[in-house]
Amino acid sequence: MSQEFTNEKVKDSSSKIIFKDPILCAQFLRGYVDIPILKSVKPEGIEDVTERYVHMFAEERNSDVVKKVHIEMNETPFFLVSLIEHKSNVDYNVVMQILRYMVFIWEDYEKEMERQHRGISKTKSFKYPPILPVIFYDGADNWAAAAELHERILFSDMFAKYIPDYQCILVQLKDYSNAELLMKKEELSIVMLIDKLKSALDYAELNKEIGNEYLTEITAETPEYLLSIIAQVVEILLVKLNVPIEELEAFTMRIKERKMGELLAHFQGWDVQAIRKESREEGIEKLVKAMNVVIDSKEAVAQQLVAQYELTEEEAAEKVEMYWQS
Repeated sequence: MSQEFTNEKVKDSSSKIIFKDPILCAQFLRGYVDIPILKSVKPEGIEDVTERYVHMFAEERNSDVVKKVHIEMNETPFFLVSLIEHKSNVDYNVVMQILRYMVFIWEDYEKEMERQHRGISKTKSFKYPPILPVIFYDGADNWAAAAELHERILFSDMFAKYIPDYQCILVQLKDYSNAELLMKKEELSIVMLIDKLKSALDYAELNKEIGNEYLTEITAETPEYLLSIIAQVVEILLVKLNVPIEELEAFTMRIKERKMGELLAHFQGWDVQAIRKESREEGIEKLVKAMNVVIDSKEAVAQQLVAQYELTEEEAAEKVEMYWQS
């Protein structure tokens, strides 16, 4: 199926990379979702089940992640389902969209239990697993959409008794100051700090607040694979700002080589809005390589080149083959 990818969809893909990793996802649930029982979540207790539910999404998406989180309460082990929806723009119908996903997950659970124990869903003791609907929003403006279902239902005050209702957990990145993120001292905080960068002033302020030893200390014992994931995500986040490819590669290489103290040094006073215009070929190369990271579809990338650079389909296919990294 054809699909056009914009910078926002590239950014959505970065969130999928983040939340698919159990260490980063555990850090997110512990540090950003204010539910006491999640404070003890460990990476080994998180199971990614996104692929089981990918067909339920209304369109082919790159931001939705479904996790089965195994925890223990009062010495009783159980699991809950965390449905994490990433948004860079305000989506006014997301609360209804998530409800559909929740019902699908519960129906799937019921069918699975029925396959194991026929008739169990009709018994008094049968219970469905709790689902935590999380919206992670990293847009520049405040989230203005409904976070509770009744806000989308006409005359909900009059018919409150007769309509279902629930509330999404809204995690809004702009609500966290640099100081708050720095205090977390986890790998995810590095990604969040980079995600917050929107202007030259943001770069200057972060460069003042962060010490040379800070990032090095955080990543001293970070596994190599996780450093590569962080570098990959940071690269995707910087692509949306049209960072020149040579500067982008230098930035991410410092992460992989654990030269974290130098990470922001070369970006002091860097003006995102006044970045020099890339040559046409540099832009094409960067787009292909960035999309190669997050999607295994040469056809989709070629379509993006046709739309963005007005190439013919044949020219776009040639460029994809030239810069695709298998």
